Amino acid sequence: MTKFDKARLPSRHVTEGPARAPHRSYLYAMGLSETEIHQPLVGVATCWNEAAPCNISLNRQAQAVKMGVKAGEGTPREFTTITVTDGIAMGHEGMRSSLASREAIADTVELTMRGHCYDAIVGLAGCDKSLPGMMMAMVRLNVPSVFIYGGSILPGKAPQVDEIPEDFRSRDLTVQDMFEAVGRHQNQAMSSAALDMLERVACPSSGACGGQFTANTMACVSEAIGLALMNSSGMPAPYESRDQYGEASGQAVMALVERNIRARDIVTKESLINAARVVACTGGSTNAGLHLPAIAHEAGIDFDLFDVCDIFRETPYFVNLKPGGDYVAKDLFDAGGIPVVLKELDRAGLIHRDCLTVSGLSIGEEIDRITRKIDGKVIHAIDAPITATGGVVGLKGNLAPEGAIVKVAGMSPEQQVFTGPARVFECEEDAFEAVQQRAYAEGDVIVIRNEGPAGGPGMREMLATTAALSGQGMGKKVALITDGRFSGATRGFCVGHVGPEAAHCGPIALLRDGDIITIDAISGTIDADLSVADLADRKAAWTGPRETIYASGALWKYARQVGSTRLGAVTHPGGKAEKHVYADL
Repeated sequence: MTKFDKARLPSRHVTEGPARAPHRSYLYAMGLSETEIHQPLVGVATCWNEAAPCNISLNRQAQAVKMGVKAGEGTPREFTTITVTDGIAMGHEGMRSSLASREAIADTVELTMRGHCYDAIVGLAGCDKSLPGMMMAMVRLNVPSVFIYGGSILPGKAPQVDEIPEDFRSRDLTVQDMFEAVGRHQNQAMSSAALDMLERVACPSSGACGGQFTANTMACVSEAIGLALMNSSGMPAPYESRDQYGEASGQAVMALVERNIRARDIVTKESLINAARVVACTGGSTNAGLHLPAIAHEAGIDFDLFDVCDIFRETPYFVNLKPGGDYVAKDLFDAGGIPVVLKELDRAGLIHRDCLTVSGLSIGEEIDRITRKIDGKVIHAIDAPITATGGVVGLKGNLAPEGAIVKVAGMSPEQQVFTGPARVFECEEDAFEAVQQRAYAEGDVIVIRNEGPAGGPGMREMLATTAALSGQGMGKKVALITDGRFSGATRGFCVGHVGPEAAHCGPIALLRDGDIITIDAISGTIDADLSVADLADRKAAWTGPRETIYASGALWKYARQVGSTRLGAVTHPGGKAEKHVYADL
């Protein structure tokens, strides 16, 4: 017998009653006992693969989760889904698969859970799109759910040799530095030997990219939104202490099953606001402007890019993390992690304290248990912030009626206003080639279009181009706008998510070389010096979206299903349209 009432759990469809004898025979074939078969079945979903260091430790951590599930009288059933790792996919056609993989992750986790009637889920993820993809599946299914991050990579250290530029020798290295080193090398400011030495030491362990890039940003979100145990995202991937959080996460999901606390009890409008606050105050990735609306969409909650940007605008930026700041994820963990950050936000009245978390406590109750203080270096005081507004700013204007987003963490106020002539490119490759050949001028606004979710297809990140500009010393001397995305590692005045995208005849499709563009991150505007009549005339002459080579397969399908960037670039109607909840079938 089990203490859990199977009459209300999905797994009853495969484990209970005489008609399910064939199904139980499969379970016995895998070595399960009678007791285990009649306990709740808990999916332990990982994005483990051998594609990149961010995913490589997830399999080991899943074993600890399974021990926790067993300790809570549940039966864990491990399964894996895909991951596309941006660091590997960056700068070539592979990047088109990245954002589309978020939907594939959510879909495949949903299908696995539905097909096998699992009652709850613990999801482990390690790289950019796998974190929101896993959380989207949890909210979509609305089962008891706990998320756990695989952890960040340890910082790299450059050899102390004269061959390597001094600024690389004097700082912790991340993969961002390797992209910038490529720019230095192309600019003949770094030798091939130095580049070779750096690539061997920049990423010294398992774990996701170490700065406040997309993976660490969404890991912070998982705690702030309440789907992860407090402090579970902090310690680096190689730390054995991660296993303790894995086991605790397994036990936590069983407590949620017992109390029938589900993902949508935790993910609410207020918890999404809490999560956006943490992105803002840590100078997190602009990709959160896509992923938070997508998570909200699964629950049928209205929460779009403009909502995210409103929160960014009113939240101080006070956590000093790369790429805009000085420190990496390990440093944040050593300084007390997201719990201390949340405590500081709460001190200023910026946290919705009543939001439930997977511990069963409210986030306010969790914050009240925190005794550590800010260190003043990694985590500053909220009333003495690095900047008064968040590290990410929303923009709107005649060039982006559906909005755009720019990361300003680490930029001074005078660097946040830029006016210059457009230098228009039809895709990232054309822009990257021009940058390599220095076929642009200081003061230009480089425009990369046809890189949106539908038009790319896949909404690629432009890190290779922005890193090359930084490597040439031009990162602060030009601006760059695109209907594609930027990596969380991007530095400089780089505006992404311009909507509507060029493929949908947004104004970015109508720009020409020489058009004067003004970007003002202080007032939140982005405009071309074009009248309504000018734009109307150009739209009338527009000949349609650029044809791509993707005429079949997953990316063809994605391009036809994907919606507006403002709403999270989602591919289905979401929680508002659903006619059932999986957990209640």
